[in-house]
Amino acid sequence: MADPAKTPTAPTGAGSSTPVSPSSDGTDAPALGTDAPAPGSRISRRQLLGTAGATGLALGAAGGATGYAAARSGSADTADAAPLTSLGADTAMFHGKHQAGITTPMQASGHLIAFDLAPGAGRKEATALLRRWSAVAERLMAGESLSGDTEVARDAGPSLLTVTFGFGHSFFGRTGLEKQRPVALDPLPDFSSDHLDKARSNGDLWVQIGANDSLVAFHALRALQKEAGSAARVRWQMNGFNRSHGATARPMTTRNLMGQVDGTRNPKPSDPDFQQRIFVPEKPGGEVPVWMAGGSYAVVRRIRMLLDDWEKLSVKGQEGIIGRHKSDGAPLTGGSETTEPDLDKLGADGTLVVPINAHARITRPDQNGGAAMLRRPFSFHDGFDADGVPEAGLLFVCWQADPARGFVPVQRKLDRGDALSPFIRHEASGLFAVPGGAEKGGYVGQRLLEG
Repeated sequence: MADPAKTPTAPTGAGSSTPVSPSSDGTDAPALGTDAPAPGSRISRRQLLGTAGATGLALGAAGGATGYAAARSGSADTADAAPLTSLGADTAMFHGKHQAGITTPMQASGHLIAFDLAPGAGRKEATALLRRWSAVAERLMAGESLSGDTEVARDAGPSLLTVTFGFGHSFFGRTGLEKQRPVALDPLPDFSSDHLDKARSNGDLWVQIGANDSLVAFHALRALQKEAGSAARVRWQMNGFNRSHGATARPMTTRNLMGQVDGTRNPKPSDPDFQQRIFVPEKPGGEVPVWMAGGSYAVVRRIRMLLDDWEKLSVKGQEGIIGRHKSDGAPLTGGSETTEPDLDKLGADGTLVVPINAHARITRPDQNGGAAMLRRPFSFHDGFDADGVPEAGLLFVCWQADPARGFVPVQRKLDRGDALSPFIRHEASGLFAVPGGAEKGGYVGQRLLEG
């Protein structure tokens, strides 16, 4: 389990998933002073958000308090109250060079779901399905309602919803597209830490959903599952969460369920080699198929944390395993969270301050031939097993241009002696080819399915 994602800042330009207010260009919000929708009238989520946004400009902080009071009292006029925050207004673009949900800032709620094509379904059915899914994702990410909508998220804005689609190794055989299957999609090697449940691993199709509102995320999950119809069936689903935005006094790297600051050394879009490490070149060649231009590969792992065992350790014992202070994520050799650890520093007793098998040491790119991946996980808690042990841990999702140069070398090294290994268990795994973003009027995977 390499350091999962620190909230990255999305790059601007085509394919950007940088939050943008739907009313920032004035096209979605009614002008101040215009009539609000009549009580009981049906309006779209986008219209509702625009009305709330315009009202908020006039009311300011005092209006926010009034809106909260009205909501608590059950007032019928809550649609006209100022929003508590701008959280619901944040949007990610569906169309672009890359799919949203890769460089998009980490969201508070997420779902990972894999589908298998139904018996007898092939390329034709898959093409129709990706068209339907893309249309649904585009509308929901823009904060728009759907025909026959369940209205689960009617009262919310887009809330930075992202929907990301990928193809598993088995998809290509089922659709007669074996010649288009990338070499980079070859199955991952076995690792000694694996205790994999095949029923919760892999799949023909993979969908990642993220949002800053749980109802918005569930709404998208339900809509896509319904649109699958008879073409595909759910293979597995996993639900996750992250710290809510605004929960800390200032922006901070998130913590995992072990209480550790988690994601300090994640690659950043501002890094000069970020694009080449995370995304397939726009003009691929050799063994890289053209349809993967601008795409990326997602490794998905359900990593159980053995919290009962972990929590028996002293804080000092936990810090020695990780190689960083639990309080602020700073390396044991001193400094702040972002200080480079001095891996050669010795303590008063003559031993290495950062132990030779510390997780932070093993996962450093310079200790792995420069291997790097963009970690973007969710935590999970699925209750307790029959022995009362928490079913909790990390839904690890990492992105790279080639898993053989990203995830695989790091995991192999972790397998050989990571001090954290006795406290985690890899219970499910998947590898998916995630193509570039859809063009306007197109759908995700179009170059593959129609090529």
